[in-house]
Amino acid sequence: MMDQFIFPGLTTRVVFGAGTLSRVAEEVRRLGHDKVMVLSTPHQRADAEKLAESLGDLAGGIFAGAVMHTPVEVTETALEAFRASDATAVVSLGGGSTTGLGKAIAVRTGVDQVVIPTTYAGSEMTDILGETASGEKTTRRSPDIRPETVIYDVDLTLSLPVGLTVTSAMNAIAHAMEAFYAPDRNPVIELMCRDAMVAFRDGIPRLIEDPQDKAARAQALYAAWCCSTALGTVSMALHHKLAHVFGGSFDTPHAETHAILLPYTTAFNEQAVPELLRPIADAFGGGSAGGGLWDFAQSVGSPLSLQAIGIQEADLDRATAIAVKNAYANPRPIDPGSIRELLQAAFEGRRPGD
Repeated sequence: MMDQFIFPGLTTRVVFGAGTLSRVAEEVRRLGHDKVMVLSTPHQRADAEKLAESLGDLAGGIFAGAVMHTPVEVTETALEAFRASDATAVVSLGGGSTTGLGKAIAVRTGVDQVVIPTTYAGSEMTDILGETASGEKTTRRSPDIRPETVIYDVDLTLSLPVGLTVTSAMNAIAHAMEAFYAPDRNPVIELMCRDAMVAFRDGIPRLIEDPQDKAARAQALYAAWCCSTALGTVSMALHHKLAHVFGGSFDTPHAETHAILLPYTTAFNEQAVPELLRPIADAFGGGSAGGGLWDFAQSVGSPLSLQAIGIQEADLDRATAIAVKNAYANPRPIDPGSIRELLQAAFEGRRPGD
């Protein structure tokens, strides 16, 4: 327990359960809207169309063009479609790409958002928007970015492929990992993060064995909510910086990038704050937080090397330069040499500490 802390409270309304997709119209009306635009990726267009059909007169159109890393040019196209419709709010159905697009529209227009996550990535409970322009990803925080309502429907995750289930969960764990040592951490968020570690540890292996295990899906979705809440409440540091470097400048897949970097960024900061990261070591074993996460990642088939997502060894120097270009708070001092060493280990897929 800390001597003093500030807990900012939770402002986003959460509807959690199975079959909760049926409550979208109710939540839209509760926010005072009579026309919304439904957002999705091209891959989830059919789901967006089905949702729009269920909304009836509330549906003011569909934009199924969301893509990874929220490119500004895609947002501008979506804004044109939104302004041409009669919609006064957005409903984002999907993972981080769709949630990001909804946030980008909201922060530019002031409209409300209802988010329906279909992965465990975790951006839905946050006031964070990462956007890509001119080959670099930038991040900003603002109360205007935070969604008004999030609807978690366990049934929507039943069809999540095993590979994406694993990498999406590792992505979420990264939020909780950085929350343990955040300068603005608090005991409420720490409790949620501890709970999330155990829930993912126990739930993901069950989902690999049976992806239709509804109880395990609920356990994992609950863990994702905890991790997303942490991401949206306290500050992130080195891990998220590096994930944005690779996503924004090398166009790597979002969840896989987080999953690969996680054991290495954890081990890097564990050298400075081992006591703060002990809950991870306790949850996953392995003798250390970084080693335990690597062991878990290997056991569930998560990618372990930057080579697996197309990064070349020659890219590591450029990634290092981008990562250290701007100063930011981190438990362990950041310098080009130590970051380059971290990236080399991640490139080779070596277990931290070996």
